[in-house]
Amino acid sequence: MNPAPSVIVFTTLSGLGFGLLFWLGLGLPSVTGWSAFAFFTIAYLLAVGGLIASVFHLGHPERALKAFTQWRSSWLSREGWTSVATLLVMALYGAGLVFFDARWWPLGWLGAALALGTVYTTSMIYTQMRTVPRWRTPLTPALYLALALAGGALLAGQVVWALILLPVAAVLQALWWVRGDGALAASGTTLASATGLGPGGGAVRAFEPPHTGTNYLLREFVYVVGRKHALKLRMIALALGYALPVLLLLLPFSHVAAAIAVVSHLAGIAASRWLFFAEAEHVVGLYYGKRAA
Repeated sequence: MNPAPSVIVFTTLSGLGFGLLFWLGLGLPSVTGWSAFAFFTIAYLLAVGGLIASVFHLGHPERALKAFTQWRSSWLSREGWTSVATLLVMALYGAGLVFFDARWWPLGWLGAALALGTVYTTSMIYTQMRTVPRWRTPLTPALYLALALAGGALLAGQVVWALILLPVAAVLQALWWVRGDGALAASGTTLASATGLGPGGGAVRAFEPPHTGTNYLLREFVYVVGRKHALKLRMIALALGYALPVLLLLLPFSHVAAAIAVVSHLAGIAASRWLFFAEAEHVVGLYYGKRAA
């Protein structure tokens, strides 16, 4: 699929922001006053900034509020509700920390649960898509949650948790790639099944291209990335997103090293998110002869 910058920014920043809100909801780090204000400001800038970026990918951004009415059937709608609930609950919890030096634990625990719920609903927007076999796996929500927890721990200064969760997320990322590379073939979807012609009538192939030029489907759903290019980006994502932050965390603590670890993690996850969309083999590509299942 076409890796739109707005969606890459959304999935990268919002996951990190809600991951930080999760740790803040658990009281990690244990901050109050202006220190708490700084942490909550960072979390809200990332979470809200990511959500705002996602709106720009909509065909009609002015209709975004209508998405809230479809919560019974739409994971996008559920994501909207859980994100708003998280931000409201954590705003109250944060107000207690900043202005009253009070830690209202029930609100913090509820906000932490809602933060993870938001990340989960985001992941399910992609996991439930039958037309993209690479995404349709329990590894997708597992990876999203692991990245949110690991990135949040990194921002929250929870070194021990970050050293545990970053390798876990790296393993899940590698498993997701390995499984995804054969997902389209394993799905059994072919041009024959897509057209309904099925077996018994010989091999099914397109007589002529469906269009002489490009169209919306080709622009949005039939993006093809070269395998060598994808492998290079995977190595970059693993090195910057996981390996370098872990190495920096193992060094004696310094604010400079911590800042570099966060920036490196962001860059690596942005690269993996680009691949998440660029390598998504939408089955409509079979119809246009752009995929080989």
